Amino acid sequence: MTDDKTDIAEDVTEYIGKDEGSNPGHSLALPDQMRPRRMYLIPVTNRPFFPAQVQPVVVNQDPWQETIKRVAETDHKILGLCFVNNPDEASAVPSSDELETIGCAVRIHHAQQEGGKIQFIAQGLQRIRIVQWLRRRPPYLVEVEYPSEPDEPADELKAYTLAIISAIKELLRTNPLYGEEVKQYLSRFGPDDSSPLADFGASMTSAPGPELQEALNTVPLLRRMEKVLLLMRKEQEVARLQAEISEEVNDKVQKHQREFFLREQLKVIQRELGLSKDDKTSDVERFRERMAKLHPPEHVTQRFEDELQKLKVLEQGSPEYGVTRNYLDWLTQVPWGCHSEDHFDLQAARDILNRDHDGLDDVKDRIIEFLAEGSFKGELSGSILLLVGPPGVGKTSIGHSIASALGRKFYRFSVGGMRDEAEIKGHRRTYIGALPGKFVQALKESGVDNPVIMLDEIDKIGASYQGDPASALLETLDPEQNRGFLDHYLDLRLDLSRVLFICTANQLDTIPRPLLDRMDTIRLSGYIAEEKLAIAKHHLVPRLLKKAGLRKKQLNITDAALKQIIDGYAREAGVRNLEKLIHKVIRKGIVKLLADPDTPIKVGVPDLQDYLGQPAFRKERSLKGTGVVTGLAWTAMGGATLSIEASRIHSTQRGFKLTGQLGDVMRESAEIAYSYVSSSLKRYKGDPTFFDKSFVHLHVPEGATPKDGPSAGITMATALISIARNEAPQLTVAMTGELTLTGQVLAVGGIREKVIAARRQKISTLILPEANQGDYEELPEYLKQGLTVHFAKHYSDVFQVCFGSKMKRAGASVH
Repeated sequence: MTDDKTDIAEDVTEYIGKDEGSNPGHSLALPDQMRPRRMYLIPVTNRPFFPAQVQPVVVNQDPWQETIKRVAETDHKILGLCFVNNPDEASAVPSSDELETIGCAVRIHHAQQEGGKIQFIAQGLQRIRIVQWLRRRPPYLVEVEYPSEPDEPADELKAYTLAIISAIKELLRTNPLYGEEVKQYLSRFGPDDSSPLADFGASMTSAPGPELQEALNTVPLLRRMEKVLLLMRKEQEVARLQAEISEEVNDKVQKHQREFFLREQLKVIQRELGLSKDDKTSDVERFRERMAKLHPPEHVTQRFEDELQKLKVLEQGSPEYGVTRNYLDWLTQVPWGCHSEDHFDLQAARDILNRDHDGLDDVKDRIIEFLAEGSFKGELSGSILLLVGPPGVGKTSIGHSIASALGRKFYRFSVGGMRDEAEIKGHRRTYIGALPGKFVQALKESGVDNPVIMLDEIDKIGASYQGDPASALLETLDPEQNRGFLDHYLDLRLDLSRVLFICTANQLDTIPRPLLDRMDTIRLSGYIAEEKLAIAKHHLVPRLLKKAGLRKKQLNITDAALKQIIDGYAREAGVRNLEKLIHKVIRKGIVKLLADPDTPIKVGVPDLQDYLGQPAFRKERSLKGTGVVTGLAWTAMGGATLSIEASRIHSTQRGFKLTGQLGDVMRESAEIAYSYVSSSLKRYKGDPTFFDKSFVHLHVPEGATPKDGPSAGITMATALISIARNEAPQLTVAMTGELTLTGQVLAVGGIREKVIAARRQKISTLILPEANQGDYEELPEYLKQGLTVHFAKHYSDVFQVCFGSKMKRAGASVH
């Protein structure tokens, strides 16, 4: 029925209370005159309620308080309980369609309210089947009937009854907790009551709600007992597995406890007989054994004895014991007085450097000189080297080669981004998780007090509120101070004078000046194409083939292809990108080999576009034309050529415009060049009034790249003179030099990098400041070969080279 029957349902409440008898007795099946045909209903969610059960039921006070109240007002106190499978959790009240049709009539006892819940004892009485809904919202009211059980053969009933009794006994043996439920059942029924026995057996299992509801729905007794027996067999299997697991766990626990007690007894017996020592005694003896192998100075020995004595009197459970033990552990692992012998065979050192590196002859000579000095005096104490160069030129690998040539242990760590000075000098040992600094860890790791320690990326060291690591390095990298380096954790002076420190950096600008003054700088400027080809053939290709598990005959990259990769894809100063590109070629070659294993792969120049795509760098046109001049620049990635363009926009008014994302210093250089050329134009055979009526635009291409520095002064002046004379420079020339207002050409830095950049662009005529002639002379011969270099002291020397005019001033010197 629908909710429009609500009023009728309310009217029958009084009838329900008076229609039935008040004392139905304790039998399971109610007499006909005591069966209420209409009753209130409450849903149960976890599992259905069976007629043979007596157990507490807890429901929410809202919305079932009114239902319990109305049932309590009746004489029979009977309530219907129906199972709800998978109720809607968002709703506290399931709809009438969700309730099962067959439920259980129960009598409620001792209803109590507490904490928003109502608890009562439910005594299962008899199955009910919902015939008609009289009220479809709480309090639910239904009209029910009581299904009757058909007659069954007595022999079969007896057999099933005995089987269920046997199953109940089996469950009692595996889980004694069922004993209380059996006592309650026997107080109400006898063992021969088959129907309640079947229901009781089903209620004992932990089967899911829908399976239990199937047993409740089954009215014929034999079929019901079959289903109950199946549920009880499953329950017996679960109980058996649970018992086996518990027994296994108990056996393990008992075994561990037995072993623990036996072990402790054995320790006591061995200690009494003098055959073993406790943990504290073992620690003390181990620390003494370590220290006996070392040659510590007197102050270290005294500290060791003091800490060891403290360890002996401390309890093992105290926090101080752990701190002291860790301190002694570190103290005895520092290689006090232990060092390796240096190898001063200069020829062997040169062979190692040549084996590991192609090119860099000037760097190798500098390292051999350094080793020769150490060989002459017998030690390399007080030495701090700084290798400066672009990424990928081999700074870290040179450090490895130096350690190998000397026969020393090598330890490397990066200080890039380091912001805590405790990384250098250690933490105070009273802090939780305190550790010594990196240098103590390096000594412990290497096992000697004279390793080669490399500090990578020292130009990228940071600073924060936790301290300034660069300042902490001042003591370490000072040969006069590192004899007494103090680590905060050990709180002892260490002698680091035997350590050879090698630092690496990409540039010097970000290194603090006091720190830079303590280091001997060696520059690695980068590689020219010939050197890159040798490195690729002798190092990169063999290493990458070995890494990929290939033989040379399976995949071959021709020399011409390597040259094309270098010129068209990898023009940077180092070889890191070149290695990535070769690796990419090898990977694509492996894909082809897997498709056709019997055909060797040969990679030539025509194949490169299939492997690497279009070249990143194309052949540049000759940089010629009025107002176009090539300059030389230095960057952190090495040297580079820089085109500078000047153009006359109009002749209506004087003006000067700069573009190309120029920095402040470069803008000042442009202003100086503009002022100098404007004041000296007559001297250089130009119209003196040209700039008075011209708006000039000077641009440095690649505007997305920031540019700065003073070395483009003479290049800008040449571009301005070119448009003023309406004449292009006579030669394809590249130049660098700072210009003053009086026309003087001052020295600049990065000569090696700039010469390499010019060779890379196949420019053979250069103009350099006369003050840099010494820097040029120091370059290796293979870099100077084929170059024509003019050294300028005054801008007139530059003008003479570019425009060939006869000046009053002497011409530039030529190399």
